[in-house]
Amino acid sequence: MPATYGFLSTYPPTQCGLATFNAALATHLSPSAGTSGVVRLLSDDDTSGGIALDRAAPRVVHTWNTDRPGGWVAATTALNRYDIAIVQHEYGIYPGDAGDEVLPVLRGLRVPSIVVLHTVLSHPDDRQRSVLEEIAASADAVVTMTDTARQRLTGHYAVDPRKITVIPHGAASHSGTPREDHTRPHLLTWGLLGPGKGIEWALRALAFLDDLQPRPLYTVAGRTHPKVLDHQGDVYRESLRALAAELDIEDCVRWVDAYLEPAELSRLIRSADAVVLPYDSTEQVTSGVLIEAVGAGVPVVATEFPHAVELLADGPGLLVPHQDPEAMAMAVRHVIAEPGLPGRLAGLAGGPTLRWPAVAARYQALAARLVTDRRPFAAETIPA
Repeated sequence: MPATYGFLSTYPPTQCGLATFNAALATHLSPSAGTSGVVRLLSDDDTSGGIALDRAAPRVVHTWNTDRPGGWVAATTALNRYDIAIVQHEYGIYPGDAGDEVLPVLRGLRVPSIVVLHTVLSHPDDRQRSVLEEIAASADAVVTMTDTARQRLTGHYAVDPRKITVIPHGAASHSGTPREDHTRPHLLTWGLLGPGKGIEWALRALAFLDDLQPRPLYTVAGRTHPKVLDHQGDVYRESLRALAAELDIEDCVRWVDAYLEPAELSRLIRSADAVVLPYDSTEQVTSGVLIEAVGAGVPVVATEFPHAVELLADGPGLLVPHQDPEAMAMAVRHVIAEPGLPGRLAGLAGGPTLRWPAVAARYQALAARLVTDRRPFAAETIPA
């Protein structure tokens, strides 16, 4: 059983789903102080909404500044102090061509490594394909969070399928948060905001519900993604506000321009009658928001992105075509018309198995197997 874990990832106070995921996994996998350490990836342009990122963060033992050359050397040294390394992989967080500076880290590890793939592209370019194949070849184990991602990996990349383990994205428990009473049906989307989120389609769907009494309230919670804000400003959010005014639904939309702390997010989720995921992406094989909603037993209305198709097949929500506000409005009507739906959905899609303690236990079992496989066998004593 591995005693200590080293993690390579972005990490709070950086505001992104990857950082939140890694913090939750580290907390549940190694709750005791000193049993884990995080090598944090940080770029110079990471402002995360103006939060000071240079302050000490829990568990962080080293910061790899990805804008400075050669940072992988110290990162590798730090990870080698632990019994096993857990490396998060997402496009855009590692330096080099297609993020290839993660490769010398994996090759330089003297301890077993688990690489967690947050995105598996169905149509990568040649360099993206070769880097991901080299990552899988260098790692002792590869984790995908959905079977769809596993199938993509085995179908589109030269990867040893024996290395792949499917472990779902973890979800927090919201059962201890009381549900708030409200007089209007409450629809919710949360997460970092940016183009591709599809909020415009949800707003158009909301306009089709103007005959409902009382009219639904739609909360859009989350700051604009820091990288979007740095490069484009808040143009997307402003365009959504303008669209809401054009559709005459301004009084039906509530904007929460904040990165929510866990307690605030839990209260918001528990207050929702439906979570709406109108994403434009047809590539998204992992959605932490989707997992949180299903784990909380809240009905989901989602476009047909891969993770939603896989997870909602058991019935904890409704799928609609991309960019089809009329279909989305019909699905929302169905959810609102069945007030007992959340209770019936609570046990679907493996709710308890999605909780972080269960997910961390699966990582622990995988890590234990890798450590055992690496441990040399004791030499046999041959009688004289």
